[in-house]
Amino acid sequence: MAQVNSIREMFFEKGMNYADIARVTGHDVKTVKKYIYMENFNEPLPKPVRKRRSKLDRYKIEIDSWLEADKQERKKQRHTALRVFKRLNEKYGPGFDCSYRLVALYVAEKKKELYSQESQFYMPLVHIPGEAQVDFGEADYFENNERHRGHYLNLSFPCSNGGYMQLFKGENMQCLAEGLTNIFTYIGGVPTKLWIDNPPAVVKKVLKNGERELTDDFLRFMNHYGFTVAFCNVGCGHEKGHVENKVGYHRRNLLVPVPQVDDLKAFNRQLLVMCDQDMQRPHYLKGKFINELFEDDRKALLPLPTVAYDGSKLKKVRTNSYAKFTLNGGKHIYSTAPRFANSELLVRLTASDVIVLDENYREVTVHPRLYGQEIKESMDWLPYLTQLSRRPAALKYTGIYPMLPDPVQEFLNACDYQTKKETLRILARLTEESSFEKATAALKAALEHGAGDADSIKAMFSRLNSECLNLDPLILPTSVPEMPPAKVNISQYDRLFLKGGGTHEN
Repeated sequence: MAQVNSIREMFFEKGMNYADIARVTGHDVKTVKKYIYMENFNEPLPKPVRKRRSKLDRYKIEIDSWLEADKQERKKQRHTALRVFKRLNEKYGPGFDCSYRLVALYVAEKKKELYSQESQFYMPLVHIPGEAQVDFGEADYFENNERHRGHYLNLSFPCSNGGYMQLFKGENMQCLAEGLTNIFTYIGGVPTKLWIDNPPAVVKKVLKNGERELTDDFLRFMNHYGFTVAFCNVGCGHEKGHVENKVGYHRRNLLVPVPQVDDLKAFNRQLLVMCDQDMQRPHYLKGKFINELFEDDRKALLPLPTVAYDGSKLKKVRTNSYAKFTLNGGKHIYSTAPRFANSELLVRLTASDVIVLDENYREVTVHPRLYGQEIKESMDWLPYLTQLSRRPAALKYTGIYPMLPDPVQEFLNACDYQTKKETLRILARLTEESSFEKATAALKAALEHGAGDADSIKAMFSRLNSECLNLDPLILPTSVPEMPPAKVNISQYDRLFLKGGGTHEN
């Protein structure tokens, strides 16, 4: 992807022709043209093998925070490389497998970065329409009455002082891509340049010459939308001071009081509208309303690409004998289905979901994506129903049992082994055909009518879920004519009996 980016940069920014690019890169002209005019930068199936990263990468953010905090302390009371190494061992125990040499090399490099800079003055800048700055902030929110530490993406336009935000549970590449895609789509275009820090989702490594080695995922995203990017110097957040201020402004004005959210995606759509409404106020300096000034930004935007961007990430996982796999260093556990025990699967990661795929890339189950450093588990019991029907005695010890209505629980507790087995088998089959809710509703209704056998459950399911003939009501006349009373004359029958029933001819 880096080579693709280099070729496009030579053509679009440096103005080199096809032949010159081919000579420099060693590619033929056809390959050069293909990369220049690529429109689809979505990740192909299956996921390509990634280069191995340093074992210390997952700890660098934490190390950086310790060393950053040291800048406020006396020189003799700052972290040494040995103290950093000991703290990491104390916190992570046997799970921390990095050598002291690896830690010491990184600490030395980071300290040089933090303390070698001379005092700086801030240069006032003239902001160009269409350019934007990006940053994340943190704020709490409630989702279905459960408190979460949220991470909200901020995209600000310094020229107009306009800005938009999106709320997520993390700051990974999927959150960044989904948030920016939502905003780009909403405003109808793409900023020409993005100013950004050096987050791990974007930057693999800051090189000695100041260049950045970018992640493949971000390179793909950047090329898909066609914007350029400018990175702040490490530890110099003031270089994107506009969005730094916008982070605080959005928290105070759009996230106070702490939001109560039923559906995070729906709330994010609402946030975009709220940001539009917020721009209906005067600019702090220019004497015009922000929404008026934002039109200059909007006119400078790049057009949206014709191909939709898929910001998800494909990842191979290995399940254990319980058909479960882990993410985030083993901290987050997810279920699949019994038939996938001890096997390799492909999962699709989005900002909010973990989608388990079978060998034909069909959905097996979808989990809400877990975040944080605590050990958590997401368990979808429904794929285990068929397996449970073979071992019905285990019902009470599974997550399926509390999902059943009380009458169904009482019935299954009271019935014999074979009836329980057959009932669970029917429940599993009806769940596969429709949904667990419809299947349990049919079972509950059958029990209310005093029937719990398989045929009755299936009949009730059909009755509840089949379309009934809807006839218009029959309207009777208001007056019914009087009919004369009927007179019965059976004398003819008497004559027949007297004659012996008549004659019979062959």
